[in-house]
Amino acid sequence: MIVAFHLAPSRRSARRFWLLCGVAGCGASIVIAAQNARGASIPVKKAKTEQITVKATEPEKREAERGGGLIEAQHAVRSISAVDSAFIAKQAPISTAYQLVSMLPGANVAASDAMGLSPQTTISVRGLNTDSIGYVLEGMPLNDLAFYSGYPSQFADGENYRQVALSQGAADLDSPVLNAAGGLMSLSFRDPARKAGGTASVSYGSYNTNREFLRLDTGLIGHTGLRGFVSYSHTSAENWRGPGHDMRHHIDFKLVRDIGERSHASLLGSFNSTITSYYPQVSKDAFKSYGVSSANALSGKYDPSNPDEAQYYQRLWRAPERTLYMGAPVSLALTDHLTFNATPYAQGAYGNVPGGSTLPLSGLYTGTQALGDVLSLPSAQDDQAIVRANYTQRSYRSGFTSEIAWKQGWNETVLGYWFDYGDDHEVQSFSPVSANGGSPNIWGSGTRNFVRLSDGGIYVAGNNHTISMTNALYIGDRMHLLSDRLLIEAGFKEVMVSRVGTNAVPGPQYHVGSNSAVPLPRLGLRYQITARHQIFVNTTTNFRAPAFTALYNNYDPTSGATGTTGSGDLRNEYSISEELGYRYSGPLVTGSLTFFNYNFTNRQIQTQVLINNTPVSSTMNAGGQTSRGLDVEIGLRPWHHWAPYVSGEYLHATIDNNIASNGDLLPTAGKTAVRSPRLQASAGLTYDDGHVFGFAAVQYTGRQYATFTNDERISDHTTGNLTLGYRFSDAKRLKAPSIRLNFINITNEHYLSGVADPTLNARDTLGRYRTTIAGSAPDYYIGGGFSALATATAGF
Repeated sequence: MIVAFHLAPSRRSARRFWLLCGVAGCGASIVIAAQNARGASIPVKKAKTEQITVKATEPEKREAERGGGLIEAQHAVRSISAVDSAFIAKQAPISTAYQLVSMLPGANVAASDAMGLSPQTTISVRGLNTDSIGYVLEGMPLNDLAFYSGYPSQFADGENYRQVALSQGAADLDSPVLNAAGGLMSLSFRDPARKAGGTASVSYGSYNTNREFLRLDTGLIGHTGLRGFVSYSHTSAENWRGPGHDMRHHIDFKLVRDIGERSHASLLGSFNSTITSYYPQVSKDAFKSYGVSSANALSGKYDPSNPDEAQYYQRLWRAPERTLYMGAPVSLALTDHLTFNATPYAQGAYGNVPGGSTLPLSGLYTGTQALGDVLSLPSAQDDQAIVRANYTQRSYRSGFTSEIAWKQGWNETVLGYWFDYGDDHEVQSFSPVSANGGSPNIWGSGTRNFVRLSDGGIYVAGNNHTISMTNALYIGDRMHLLSDRLLIEAGFKEVMVSRVGTNAVPGPQYHVGSNSAVPLPRLGLRYQITARHQIFVNTTTNFRAPAFTALYNNYDPTSGATGTTGSGDLRNEYSISEELGYRYSGPLVTGSLTFFNYNFTNRQIQTQVLINNTPVSSTMNAGGQTSRGLDVEIGLRPWHHWAPYVSGEYLHATIDNNIASNGDLLPTAGKTAVRSPRLQASAGLTYDDGHVFGFAAVQYTGRQYATFTNDERISDHTTGNLTLGYRFSDAKRLKAPSIRLNFINITNEHYLSGVADPTLNARDTLGRYRTTIAGSAPDYYIGGGFSALATATAGF
């Protein structure tokens, strides 16, 4: 910020003095220049420069954190909510991005454990599930290549987030995502510090949870202009409701180079390596009967004489995963009016989602081809053997986004291009199990420990390989009118998606493929009525292609029968959404009120199918859907160190048509859509006086239907979290050392947190053509129980 002071000339000297105060970071300088009446410089015998240090004190900084960091003033043409680093710093350090935004309007998180390590967690926004939401870290996509889902424990450590923003209604025009009907989650890293230092923390809590975190900032590196940080964390915890252990190793890094005032380049990334235990999804009847007891968990002992129980031995369900995300965002000011932005990125992932199963020693099929092999496997009895069924996925992804932005006066035009290339390979193999339940090589890679056929080849029940390419062109225009009180945004995006794949097991299907070209127009405006009052309105189009698994046939290894039928002739989901909103930003209160409406065709619903006893993500076409509702959030400026926040949502989501099933039509028209609670509400209260700090939260989620015929649902539930902490004064080399206690689900509520695999109907149902359609019970996630975590943190 530049502040100029004009000193009027005296009658005698007729001199003009300009005081220029350039404020940058935490410092300022005052330069005094003397000129005569004609503007010529007057020699000064001794030039003096006085350095003035300007710092925002901690209390002043905390005063700006409205709602405790859960809300801030927004100025976009669409709804956006965000949490900042002040709020994140008070949460449990292992909190994932899903958990951090769970109090924002429309966000409904269904988790299997309180610590956030399990990949069996989902988020829905306005009733739209995790695979309908785009995830972007500083311009690069994070969604799973094949299934679109997000796995938040892989993204980043919470200490490194500057902000986590949730756009409930639509993604940005330039966002590199294909599935953002449910909105966009944008993750931003903190900038590396300009001075060398770091942060360290240690945590210990329930279920032998322990975590260590270390971040090092390089500061400015010599005269290069570079600065960066790198962090490492290790987390370990036991399965909270059964046998098993979770372990996570994680690295984040970011390197930044500022180029003048308007240009910069950076390199950033995240590496994650985990081995997680498994939390069985349960039916509603099983939960009513056994709750969170061991009857609804995996077995801690291996008994080969009891195959029905032995296949649920916990060591057979350990799931390993490694991911690497890297991006290099660049922004270059080519002229005063022309800017070039680009983000090249590359990603790699490999993991195994195994499960215990049984395999006959003879009568096997690979695809539709019968095998004459007779297997010899340990612990076999009655022509059956316990095996570990592997489901491995190896993905590589690379691409870039690029755009040219031209800004002249009140108008800004952008022209951009996004290219994405993906290579995904999924294999279903089997591993023998020893007499004590051991089965090494849990990664399911290489050539070791596989069930083999008589010719020495590895026996596989599935082998799919998919190449995908996305090309997207977009153009947008932003018009700032009426002295910037009116903002109009118009945009158009043409997305072209091509997929080519092979199903390598014998059968009628080998080559598969699909091509899509979808036009996506959008329009929005924001009007600043007064300095405090604002309205916005927008309409946006979105689409998503079905998950990769929908392309392929799946075969039963014991009969060769087709379990699910794939096709390249699949219809894309398409939606049109509208928002009308009001925002208020005053000296004490910041808030927003948003009405929304969605109309879907070929609505894609994520579910799970059992493949060799292993649940694998899949999608089902739910036809048309209409969703309408209201979001509200309000946060107050801290008053006597207290900062309250409340948010809520009313949602009315209905299915538009009857759904075909077994040659008949299920009576689903007018029914409530699955995973769509009618009411949600959150309330938080933050206290921070500079030393003592705390946070209390209560969240309510209404009942949710799990079937399209609405014949089964889960009850509403209310949970609460609590944080208590103390921040010490700086001590020698330690900066702001602190301790805090996080209590999660403080009432130890035992509840079903979400729908894992919705079904068409849970009970036998009479179709429109008077035939009986058999029911299938859905499964659910059990929410994490009470847990506590103590953390000590210090900067240096």
